[in-house]
Amino acid sequence: MPSTIKQGFEGLKQNLEITTLQSSIVSTRQQNVRDAVAKELAAIDDFLVGSYKRNTMISPLAEADIDIFTVLDSKYYDANGHVNLLDRVKRVLKNTYETPDISRNGQAVTIRFSDFRVDVVPAFNRSGGGYLIPDAILKHWISTDPTKHINIWTAANITHKGDLVPLIKMIKGWNKKHSSLLQSFHLESLILNLLNNITISDFPSGARYFFDKARAQVLYPTLDPAGYGGNIGAYLDTPSKKADVVTRLESAYQRAIEAEGLEKIGKTYDAYAKWKMIFGEYFPSYG
Repeated sequence: MPSTIKQGFEGLKQNLEITTLQSSIVSTRQQNVRDAVAKELAAIDDFLVGSYKRNTMISPLAEADIDIFTVLDSKYYDANGHVNLLDRVKRVLKNTYETPDISRNGQAVTIRFSDFRVDVVPAFNRSGGGYLIPDAILKHWISTDPTKHINIWTAANITHKGDLVPLIKMIKGWNKKHSSLLQSFHLESLILNLLNNITISDFPSGARYFFDKARAQVLYPTLDPAGYGGNIGAYLDTPSKKADVVTRLESAYQRAIEAEGLEKIGKTYDAYAKWKMIFGEYFPSYG
């Protein structure tokens, strides 16, 4: 049983992982979905993207999204066809999957299986590089390149000697336990930016550092790390939404400071209680 802070954070790290069996199920399921789309639509390419591919997905799997990027032939492109494209993909998926839980969801078509969700994101090759994906809510095309995101995250994790990805998962665990006010990709990008050129000495100080610096940074735009512009934190579009996030970060920061202080004077049990307030049941109990 864990009795040191280091052991506690190792337990946190393990509790955030999806299992090998779950990974196997995901692998089979996502391939079947890709095949279902390619069977009826001319696809130039398809591949996994998102947190699963960046290795930053956290448990439970039932609350996770597996993202499939499908690059379609340009013959399907219509400058004003954002909604129609997603509806077409939805109809194609319904031909294979009888579940009624298939819906258009902003930039993707979502299939809600009993154990996890799969998002299918239709895309077109973009002139000059990258891809265009539809936004059915704002009725425009978004320029992006999730393959660059994967490469950026992988390189940054190597620079941080393998500690960045586990820390990202820990912070995502905090976010999930405190109302999920921050969207996943925005949160990951914030962490990536704030820890650039910073050494992660250990997970407790890394988490505390993020909570500290993010209090101010979350008030400003966060640009797509792949260099396509646009504020990926634009959904925080009111002062009250930003204030709510800052309040959560402030609370986490103060508790982290208290936990580190308690550990320094040998009150490890009490330090565990503080970390558990931050990370919820993801953080193991003492002893």
